[in-house]
Amino acid sequence: MSDGAAEIARLRAELAASDARARVAEAELAEARALVSTSEAMIAHLRLEIAKLRREQYGHSSERRARLIEQMELQLEDLEAAATEDEIASERAAARTTTVAAFERRRPARKPFPAHLPRERVVIEPPKACTCCGSSRIVKMGEDGEPSSAIGPRTMASETLEAVSRRWKVIQTVREKFTCRDCEKISQPPAPFHATPRGWAGPNLLATIFFEKFRQHQPLNRQAERYAREGVDLSLSTLADQVGTCSVALEPIHALIKAHVLAGNRLHGDDTTVPLLARGGTRQARLWTYVRDDRPFAGGASPAVLFHFSADREKTHPNRHLAGWTGVLQADAGACPRAGHRPDPGGGYNDLYRAGREPAPVTSALCWSHARRKFFELADVADAVRKGKATHAISPVALKAVERIDALFAIERDLNGLSADARRQARQELSRPLVEELHAWFRSERAQMSRHNPVAKAIDYMVEKDGRWDAFTRFLHDGRVCLTNNAAERALRGIALGRKAWLFAGSQRGGERAAFMVTLIVTAKLNDIDPQAWLADVLGRMPNLPMSRLTELLPWNWAAGREREPKAA
Repeated sequence: MSDGAAEIARLRAELAASDARARVAEAELAEARALVSTSEAMIAHLRLEIAKLRREQYGHSSERRARLIEQMELQLEDLEAAATEDEIASERAAARTTTVAAFERRRPARKPFPAHLPRERVVIEPPKACTCCGSSRIVKMGEDGEPSSAIGPRTMASETLEAVSRRWKVIQTVREKFTCRDCEKISQPPAPFHATPRGWAGPNLLATIFFEKFRQHQPLNRQAERYAREGVDLSLSTLADQVGTCSVALEPIHALIKAHVLAGNRLHGDDTTVPLLARGGTRQARLWTYVRDDRPFAGGASPAVLFHFSADREKTHPNRHLAGWTGVLQADAGACPRAGHRPDPGGGYNDLYRAGREPAPVTSALCWSHARRKFFELADVADAVRKGKATHAISPVALKAVERIDALFAIERDLNGLSADARRQARQELSRPLVEELHAWFRSERAQMSRHNPVAKAIDYMVEKDGRWDAFTRFLHDGRVCLTNNAAERALRGIALGRKAWLFAGSQRGGERAAFMVTLIVTAKLNDIDPQAWLADVLGRMPNLPMSRLTELLPWNWAAGREREPKAA
């Protein structure tokens, strides 16, 4: 028994040593990544400074040089934010070891907050009794802040820059000290937690930066210029540092939204192009969206959206996004990921539908809005007049197809919001005869057309591909399925509008960070709440909220909590 106990003790010691070595290796790897990210950001910063100095020396010789500087600023923005994320990862990894020191990134000295900004003094409620002996005989002996900045000859307070409705102010947080007349011990309230570790930016300012960058499509360099005009000098690097820090802080909220989306058994899926900065220009990257919206069939679950970024449109990306998920995916019958391949239902989602997929194939449901659009383009009289074409050039078959499909849409408007079973029954009675007539009519008309006829191609899009018609008619047999994929298109609408403003993603990490933040913002909008107000409240409350209560901050719970709050008199 003694030999066995000794062997167990030895094995336990070896296991503990192995675990310690693994933690050290992980911390060293995180430190190396943080060092590389910081170096890349520093190189980009120096290149930007050189470009600006050259432009000042040689003058505004061309618009191309100005555009190049803007591109370099956007790239620096992503690198700075990535460096901050890697620094925080290094700190967390180092905290699990005793031999590896956390990586600390050197930052430029931040300028003092402008003296002309108004100061709002916030005094934390003092203790009622001595924290040592419990005596109530305590008297004030002084005050201080956190890592402090002097604001007077005898007063010390931490300062947080805050923006409220475009009115800048500096909030001075003071912690008063009290000494006990009985035991002479000092009592003082604890320092408050901040949205970010360094705590110089308030939650409203952080929410403003995020909302303007990821929803209003204003890159940080343009925000910095506007803040400077308002009398507050904040560099691009300083703003990017806060973006990286808050991206890490908001990860738990993002994880809860992701779990909520993937818990749905019916999703809308779509993707759109996003220019990605590459050597010598840009390349076409992709932003994918998955929307859970059960409101059309009174499902009860709150709507939410999940975004992902990828450098291409390979089918491996949806496989990774929806790994382990099964259900109905409503998507568009787009082209295959690689040019030259024959189109199949679902485009980039093709591999999700294969029979051998684990744990089970995803069920395809296709969008009638996309099918209708192909006929509508051939039957648009107003567009023909606008382009100077004769109205007799309009295809009567395409016009008839639009009218038949519109009859289905008219039925669906009355079914929106009913239960899934009620929708299925109504569709069987009202929509199914129209769909069967449409299918027979498509077959009859297609037999009389050349394969090069544009209308024939529009018909083939729906009925001539393997399994395509079954996917289009899925809504007849499943009341949860919508007639269109408009929910996903609406989620991507802001991205399409923003491409002209932010031009491109500065890097792969920058695209992933954008997908992360857009997930939060668009989910808030789906729940009819102000994304900026929600982000400000989340960033202000998260540091003081236990993990078990984070669900209170999800957009749908947050809105309900606000409604229950007593109204101010």
